[in-house]
Amino acid sequence: MSKMNRRDFVKATGALGAAAAMGITAGCNATSGGSKSAGGAKGHVVVIGGGFGGATCAKYLRKADKGIQVTLIEKDTTYYTCPFSNRVIGQLDKLDRIAFNYGALKGHGVNVVHDTVTEVNASAHTVKTAGGQTISYDKLVMSPGISMKYESVNGYSEGASTKAPHAWKAGMQTQLLADQIKAMKPGENFLMVAPPNPYRCPPGPYERASLVAHFLKQHKPGSKVIILDPKDKFSKQGLFTGGWKKNDLPIEWVSAAQGGKVSNVNVDAKEIEAEVETYKYGAANIIPAMKAGQIAHAAGLTNDKGWCPVALDTFESTVHKDVYVIGDASVATGMPKSGYSANSQGKVTAAAICEALGGAKAGDPRWTNTCYSYVTPEYGISVAAVYQLQADKKKIANMGGGLTAADGADNFMESVYAESWWQNITNDMFS
Repeated sequence: MSKMNRRDFVKATGALGAAAAMGITAGCNATSGGSKSAGGAKGHVVVIGGGFGGATCAKYLRKADKGIQVTLIEKDTTYYTCPFSNRVIGQLDKLDRIAFNYGALKGHGVNVVHDTVTEVNASAHTVKTAGGQTISYDKLVMSPGISMKYESVNGYSEGASTKAPHAWKAGMQTQLLADQIKAMKPGENFLMVAPPNPYRCPPGPYERASLVAHFLKQHKPGSKVIILDPKDKFSKQGLFTGGWKKNDLPIEWVSAAQGGKVSNVNVDAKEIEAEVETYKYGAANIIPAMKAGQIAHAAGLTNDKGWCPVALDTFESTVHKDVYVIGDASVATGMPKSGYSANSQGKVTAAAICEALGGAKAGDPRWTNTCYSYVTPEYGISVAAVYQLQADKKKIANMGGGLTAADGADNFMESVYAESWWQNITNDMFS
């Protein structure tokens, strides 16, 4: 990654954001020469999934052209953000702080349907819901998020997740894990089983471990966090381990090479067996391997690894025409599976769909990602990048960005920037 300072990065991403906003709000009503097209774009776009990718795409399609009918299908009336959910688990925030509804999207003219999609018929261009609706589309956007491969951890299951939550889908599992940590006795350990690559939010487990350790240090003397990891390295590792040392956090990371691979869990006995040691715990967070959300599998959109291959310039599925897959479920080669990535993909795909429905050429795609993590409430770290498509369209390439300075001079301000980022992106999605 080439280095640029924060001011230069903010200027670059700000310019990209402004350009994207101008392109997407005007592009569908204009030809490449700038004159108005006859009536702008027309058609019905159905969006499945109301998270960082789906909600953003639905909103920006309506901002692009009021002639596009947009229906968002999302089973839940309340959406809980995975970003900042670790603050709830670390006892810093309440669950309602990360809760949002879809009222503002309705105000933008999005038809919001709270139901569960049970079938996608790509040939007939229809989707069916558990409530008995059959909805036709011209273009379909799938933003189904992830589902858990419970069987990847021996002894774990969906039922076991009520006793040792994964909490990798924010909401009730977030609160459950927070409550279990709060109920720990001093001297008991918190065990985390980290997931194998690829998975949603690469730095997320280590931010969670950091904030839990911060809580234990203050309120549970003698307790520590033990991370059992099937990997030998992880995202922002140097910044995390440096922060753990600087803040004297009680964290033990057991890598794959050190015996961190888990052979069995017993949630009733509160015991986890790894390669070289068996651990007892007061509370545990078991994060299994992941795959695309279940509806993507039912729709036949996934590859043999469980993810959805897409054409990287538009995120249209390489399996089914007129179906686009954005966010964590997609194989966005070169980009991390993060909320900001999904938000950026939602905007680029909205522009591509707008063009396909009769609007102006969307132009060369650009994406951005910024990922903030808390080590303590006042010690933050981040990574940021701007992306463009390679000429051969086989990878989304990193144009440049940067990491938090290793000297720690900016860590307090990084925690301030993290709060600002979260407020801005949630406003972008839900206002």
